[in-house]
Amino acid sequence: MAAVMAAAGLLQPDAAASPSAAPAAGASAAPASGPQATAPDPARATYPLDCKGLPTAVTATAQGDLDGDGRPETVAAVRCDAGSGTPPHAIYVLTQDKEPGAVPRVVATLLEAGKRQTATDLAVRDGVVTARLVGYSSPQVPRYSPDVKQLAKWRWSGGKFRQELTNSDARSV
Repeated sequence: MAAVMAAAGLLQPDAAASPSAAPAAGASAAPASGPQATAPDPARATYPLDCKGLPTAVTATAQGDLDGDGRPETVAAVRCDAGSGTPPHAIYVLTQDKEPGAVPRVVATLLEAGKRQTATDLAVRDGVVTARLVGYSSPQVPRYSPDVKQLAKWRWSGGKFRQELTNSDARSV
């Protein structure tokens, strides 16, 4: 059962990672021109995730202008590439300097891996990052059957990302 769930997580369609169709609130409707209009490539970034020597795996991405500066950011769900099980995700926001060949850099952590949650359905729409987070209410809950489900939303406001959790749904097994 765990293998089926893990395989299903890897076969997510890219439709959930589509770019935002509209600019963030207060953003200019005119698109940015030149190289800075390209969203950062998550495969080129270095993530602050301690994987104890294992590589990291980017499992989902979404792009959009989150801060209204006219340049798209990339949001990446990242986990340790453990080879088995379902390691928890961290969610990072990447930006890229305007210089050609600049390496994308992490500018915000939306979800820390220490929260022990798995992120699915990552999207950026109208400057808001959304992700469905699944996890466990206690260590006694079987790891193949997450019993806590939340829809998390992050919005850039007042110089930082503010989080709002909705649809909290904890059930005992």
